[in-house]
Amino acid sequence: MRNNLKWFLPTLLFLTNAWDGKTQDPNKEKPNIIFILTDDYASNLVDFMPNLKAMQKEGVTFGNYYVSNSLCCPSRSSIFTGMLPHNSGVRTNTKPDGGYEVYMEKGDAQRSFCIALQQNGYKTAMMGKFLNGYLPRKHEALPGWSDWFVAGAGYRNFDYDINCNGRLLHFGHATEDYLTDVLSARTDSLLRAWKAHPFFIEIATFTPHAPFIPAPRHENLFNDEKAPRTPRFNKQADSTAPDWLRKLESLDAKKIDRIDNIFRNRLRCILSIDEMLGNIRKVLNETGVSNHTYIFFSSDNGYHLGDYSMLQGKQTPFDIDIRVPLIACGPGVAKGSWQQAIVSNIDLAPTFAALAGAKLTSEPDGRDIRYLFRKENTEKINWRNFAIIEHRRVSNDPDDPDRQEEQDGRLPSYTALRFHNMLYVEYETGEISCYDAEKDPYELKNIFATFSPELQKKLHAILLAAKNCGGKNGCWDVQLMNLGNK
Repeated sequence: MRNNLKWFLPTLLFLTNAWDGKTQDPNKEKPNIIFILTDDYASNLVDFMPNLKAMQKEGVTFGNYYVSNSLCCPSRSSIFTGMLPHNSGVRTNTKPDGGYEVYMEKGDAQRSFCIALQQNGYKTAMMGKFLNGYLPRKHEALPGWSDWFVAGAGYRNFDYDINCNGRLLHFGHATEDYLTDVLSARTDSLLRAWKAHPFFIEIATFTPHAPFIPAPRHENLFNDEKAPRTPRFNKQADSTAPDWLRKLESLDAKKIDRIDNIFRNRLRCILSIDEMLGNIRKVLNETGVSNHTYIFFSSDNGYHLGDYSMLQGKQTPFDIDIRVPLIACGPGVAKGSWQQAIVSNIDLAPTFAALAGAKLTSEPDGRDIRYLFRKENTEKINWRNFAIIEHRRVSNDPDDPDRQEEQDGRLPSYTALRFHNMLYVEYETGEISCYDAEKDPYELKNIFATFSPELQKKLHAILLAAKNCGGKNGCWDVQLMNLGNK
């Protein structure tokens, strides 16, 4: 942009409805909430973010946090509504099964946690990426958000449009136009403008999603890093694997070089996110609200690079795609704790509402996880036995930024149950996979054929109930089902 960014954003805040200029008494009974949602961020990136590592030491890490669908739009819809994809109605990124327009048609915007928070006196801000298919030049700001600063296809982090409370802004190719930095500057301004109000701010970055373009200052870092060479890296499927996985050929040296280069660029991309997190924590201290603010860090889905001979992508039922970081810090959170309870992205909406003392406008499938913030006595809580993961076969739409090429792994529809010690998957093809998560943590050997007929029937019955669950408490009751003596 031609204008100086440091002057432009705070001034724009004053001119728009992001800040009405009225002085209100701070309400100390309502904590502030900041949610940083990254895009395609895999768990193997955490160790490269020093500010995030520092936040881990001051908060809780949920070691078994799973997304309801390892794809952007369905996962984000679950976050906003607290509903599984088969209940939110958003199952893919594009029509007729998903995307922004389906989210709106299904009434999910009115079920979003932001409505409940705003009705309970919160200032609410949505920044960055919203849902696939949202067009700043075409679509309006959504209800429930006091400040709307949402981009369209900002994956390149330069040359993008933003709908700023109904006003269209275009950012170009100048260094200061780098999208993550723009979101950081906007957040800085909001934190200072809203320090006397209870607030919720979501900062949804487009990084480290493809095409993996880092800020110019980070372009030459991590030159010697390589993608993790875990036991599943370039691993060829055996005869027990599903057909879609057996079709993949091993990766040659050229493809492995490409994978390593992608991994280096992903590392470069996350540095601007880490700097933003560090600045947020700095401003919270400067404004005197740090001790009254929760910060959550997570991703919409994971990302595979070279795993199981797949080139790059997501959408599989394997942990590399469905298990992502969820790290939280704030008042009453046990410092440096590691929570092993199974948690899902459908739990975020009810948790945000509970922290704000608000009630969601509809019954969620997830549950409030505040009771898991403290490490003591959580084993006595009647908590879920498994997470539900759903995937709808997607078309190879050239306009879909998450389309999978053949070598990335193109999957049929499936439903999966992720227990503490097991991953169970049923595909629309009739194939079934099951992995022992304790003895086989990289999910390489399908052991379903070794189960007794009784156990096979029990697993199928639980999954069938999960696929059809709904209504008040329905999906929660399903997740309390167990296998008995396995």
